[in-house]
Amino acid sequence: GRRVHVPRVTLLILLGVAAGPLGLDLLPQQLHEVYELLAAVALTMVAFLLGGALSLARLHRHGKKILAISIAVVVTTVLSVTIGLIALGVPAVVALVLAGVATATAPAATLDVIRQFGAKGEFAEALEGIVAIDDAWGLIAFSLLLIAANVLAGNGAQISVLHGLWEIAGAVMVGVAVGFPAAYLTGRLRPGEPMQAEALAVVFLCAGLSIWLSVSFLLAGIVAGLIVVNFASHHTRAFHEIEHAEWPFMILFFVLAGASLHVAAWGEITAIILGFLVLR
Repeated sequence: GRRVHVPRVTLLILLGVAAGPLGLDLLPQQLHEVYELLAAVALTMVAFLLGGALSLARLHRHGKKILAISIAVVVTTVLSVTIGLIALGVPAVVALVLAGVATATAPAATLDVIRQFGAKGEFAEALEGIVAIDDAWGLIAFSLLLIAANVLAGNGAQISVLHGLWEIAGAVMVGVAVGFPAAYLTGRLRPGEPMQAEALAVVFLCAGLSIWLSVSFLLAGIVAGLIVVNFASHHTRAFHEIEHAEWPFMILFFVLAGASLHVAAWGEITAIILGFLVLR
């Protein structure tokens, strides 16, 4: 990636495509079966690190900018994709669901690119905050759009409302339940910063509880990271060991993401795919 000036994330995904069913089909089926678990762990690590970027000092410096840009990103994406796809002849129900999907950013890819190129300063700080918070807005937007799609399709909206509320509120509760004890307990066995086992335990608890309760592990990780960075006054390096441990998980996550690419139905929906990409 450094040699050719391409984000290593892109290269890992392309390697996954080459090693997956579309390419040489080198990966064993067992690896595909654990993809969801690996994705949850890798993304929770990223979410925890992004939550750590939301310190009160940083929010004081960039809070208004982060809030304004993140909301603008989500609202503009929803309107552009919904209106554009409907104009292309896509059914409104499908357009609403795809607009909800379009609001999701790629926190893992963004954070890795920032790290790969050693980006520092106000722009990098604001970008980390925007990527962290707009996943929360995106989750809310997706829930609302799913409700609207169910209403248009003639299905009961009540279940969608309850599911959306639970996914958001439940994730916040998981983040709080893990974050506050972690803020107090981590870094006390060995003064200075949490040990790797402690840091991984926080991530695994967030990811596992979120999967068990069917809530957003991304939002839970962000909330836990935000709490730890702002309430763990006895140490300042809560996320140092996560940064050391996350890369093997990220490699597996991006390679398997590339390997999971399916093109069997592309012939039928090529126009929708192209429209979605351009509008987004």
